[in-house]
This record gives sequence, C-alpha cells and structure tokens, in this order.
Amino acid sequence: MNRSDAMKTIRNKYDALSKVMDERVRRLWAAGEAKAFGWGGISMVSVATGLSRTTITTAIKELDALRKDEVLPQQRIRRPGAGRSKITEKYPNIVQDLEELLEPYVRGDPVSPLRWTCKSVGKLTQELNRKGYGIGTTKVCELLHELNYSLQSNRKMKEGESHPDRNAQFEYIYFPN
Repeated sequence: MNRSDAMKTIRNKYDALSKVMDERVRRLWAAGEAKAFGWGGISMVSVATGLSRTTITTAIKELDALRKDEVLPQQRIRRPGAGRSKITEKYPNIVQDLEELLEPYVRGDPVSPLRWTCKSVGKLTQELNRKGYGIGTTKVCELLHELNYSLQSNRKMKEGESHPDRNAQFEYIYFPN
C-alpha cells in the first residue's frame, strides 16, 4: 500500500469513528494507528486526521507506559466546546488586517485563483503583533493558506546591486499622493 492509499484508509477510519470517540480515545486511537504504520506513521496520521504530531507522540508514550494487562484509569474529559478558541473568534479583524498588510505585496495573475506574497511570514507576524495580536508564525501561515496565498521569495537572476530607491519607486507608483 502506498502512502496516499494509507492516508486515505486512515482518514476513512477516522471519519467513521470520530463521532463516537471522545478526545482521549481519539488520541489513543491515533497513537495506535501511528505505531502500526511504523516509521512515518505519526506524520501520516497527523495529516490524515488533523491531530497534532505532539498529541500523537504524547499518546504513543502513554500507550508504551502501559503494561499489557493494565487498564487506563478513567479521566475527566473536557466539556464540549472546551479548548482554545479559534484565532478568528478571538480577533475578528485579524484577517482584514492581514490582507491590508499584504495588499501592496500581492502578486499573481488577476484571472487565476493563485496569489502569492513576497513578504515573509516572520515580518507579517511582527507587524500583526505590533498591532496588538498575539499570534505566531505557524498561525500566520495557516491564515495565508486559508486565504489561498502561496509564499514565494524573490531571487535575483543576475548578479549586481539594484538601485537603492527601487522599492521607493514602486511604492510611489502603488501609493500615489
């Protein structure tokens, strides 16, 4: 079975069982699936289910710590809806502010759905944090992905220096007075 088929199988199993599993059973099931696949299993299960690699790794350690005849003690399960709220719920204007930061740096064909930005995720994160958002680079990447952005970087094709005012020229064209 190739990797793609294996991930489809994991996803189908997860979809079938996810409605009846609580958070603990879900975590331990994912750990069992990852262990069954061996090398690369954690990544495959993480991608197929959306569970974090840290969650799966922790659950594998939990399973490995059990003796064969031992039963896990009952633990309290979080109430429904508990956990961290979505960043867009915590900061309703974050997507709009992110798009405002991207606007002068958006590239792509206006007809094509593919858009990209040459502004780094680190710079975007710093600017959002300066505006008062508590956000990390991983979440900024996820937001860009949800907005259908692809991250691209500029690469010089010829050696030599560009004009020192090159960026100012383009900003003058983009932001006329």
